[in-house]
Amino acid sequence: MIEPHAPAPPGAPPPWRRPAPAPLPVRQGTGRFLVLACVFVCAACGLVYELELVAFASYLIGDSVTQASVVLSVMVFAMGVGSLAAKRLRPRAAVGFGAIEALLALVGGCSAMALYAVFAWTGTWGGLWAAGPRTLLVAFSLATGLLIGAEVPLLMELIQRIRRQDAGGAVADLFAADYVGALVGGLAFPFLLLPFLGQLTGAMLTGAVNVVVGGALVLGLFRGDLTRRARWLLILTNLTVLGVLAAAAVLVDDFERAARQAVYGRDVRVALQTGVQEVVLTGGTHGRPLDLFLDGRLRVSGLDERRYHEALVHPAMNGPHARVLILGGGDGLAAREVLRRPGVVRVDIVELDAAVVRLARRDPALAALNGRVYDDPRVHVSTADAFGWLRGAPSSAYDVIVSDLPDPGITASTKLYSQEFYGLARRALADHGRLVVHAGPVATRPHAFWTVDATLRAAGLATSPYRVDGRAAGFAAGPDRTARAARAPHDWGFVLAAADGPPALGSDGTPGAPGRAALAEGARAAERTRIADAPVSTLVHPRY
Repeated sequence: MIEPHAPAPPGAPPPWRRPAPAPLPVRQGTGRFLVLACVFVCAACGLVYELELVAFASYLIGDSVTQASVVLSVMVFAMGVGSLAAKRLRPRAAVGFGAIEALLALVGGCSAMALYAVFAWTGTWGGLWAAGPRTLLVAFSLATGLLIGAEVPLLMELIQRIRRQDAGGAVADLFAADYVGALVGGLAFPFLLLPFLGQLTGAMLTGAVNVVVGGALVLGLFRGDLTRRARWLLILTNLTVLGVLAAAAVLVDDFERAARQAVYGRDVRVALQTGVQEVVLTGGTHGRPLDLFLDGRLRVSGLDERRYHEALVHPAMNGPHARVLILGGGDGLAAREVLRRPGVVRVDIVELDAAVVRLARRDPALAALNGRVYDDPRVHVSTADAFGWLRGAPSSAYDVIVSDLPDPGITASTKLYSQEFYGLARRALADHGRLVVHAGPVATRPHAFWTVDATLRAAGLATSPYRVDGRAAGFAAGPDRTARAARAPHDWGFVLAAADGPPALGSDGTPGAPGRAALAEGARAAERTRIADAPVSTLVHPRY
């Protein structure tokens, strides 16, 4: 019985002219297992590269939904192109696969460091490329996708090189190993690599594993298919890639310090990656103002934080205020303003990141700035997601709710600016209670601001929007040090809301708090930017 031959790839010599393949150093079953194990590892590494790009883009650019869509769509497209381009390499599948794995390890392993370096030393993603902030991200996504896509046809050829079988069975084996490997890589990134190694070192380790496994498969199992020159060239290439990744791993701490100084300045005192976000404290000593950055975004500036927190808290406290709930505000600064008012019996703070609360308690500069509010027995802290916490909060429990949360334009915060969220907050308000919401800048993002207002009204609350001026480097939606951004007018927008009618914007004369005239002017300034048909944001249809 004559075994049928698989069709020859385009450009390949006919079977009667093709040299017989070199014998494998192991049995066929062992060889197939090794190839499928390599598929498993390469798939895990490929998914880690994808997630690394998504994570970095979300952190540095913002809007994680858009960044994930850009990275994944470009990468999947590039995988298709890479798969087609690799057809020409099928006659030399072993050496082609080895070269692709070495290049993929270099590109994927160094992508995170390259992205962070460009961001840190140019000050903006768009500084080097007129095409816009996503140029470098798209370039890395495209290159990574091309190389990952090129793996599949070459691995299929290597499987068939060991033992010919029907195409359906080979594809099933290959894709099974590929998908399981992707699952392992997808779980390893958030639960192992990111928390224990960080984004930069995690990417480099992934690249090292990638090049070692790919090189070992080709140089060990298929060395007979390589010429002497090809073997030495592949060994030299793999060693070079490993050397680059090892050198980068050794220097990664110095690189991170230098890049952090380029982003935040030279007086960084605290920099830590929590399970929630990156927290950086600068200044606070030798007369320098303290700045608190969360995921690269300025959240507290010692130059003007008092103005922000006074405008946020005191208008809402102009009425019953014995029981106060602060959503966010783990830095303790909103609580400081609450406790300045007489008659406060209890303050509950719901903060997602326990590390921020620990800093607010223990860091001398931040604790001094917040007046050591956590030493006050009236202050109680819960480490929880604000949305989930409100679902279990008692009805009519609070006279005042202060929503001191990140800007609504940040994707992770969108649910905390939804109609459902405000419905839960309304339920927790006592009769004649007030809710105040930090709604982002008015002048530069009026659509988001008036969407917050419309969403509050859709939840059954009457609103009184207002704004106050901030300094030029106010709470921007992301780090942007371009000249245009520095000249842009920055402010802080707030919406005061109540269930029993539009709350009056007033003040009891607390020193430093905005007076009635200033609040009235802030309300008129906000009103001039009104968008009459602003949409309502919900969990299933976010509008920010």
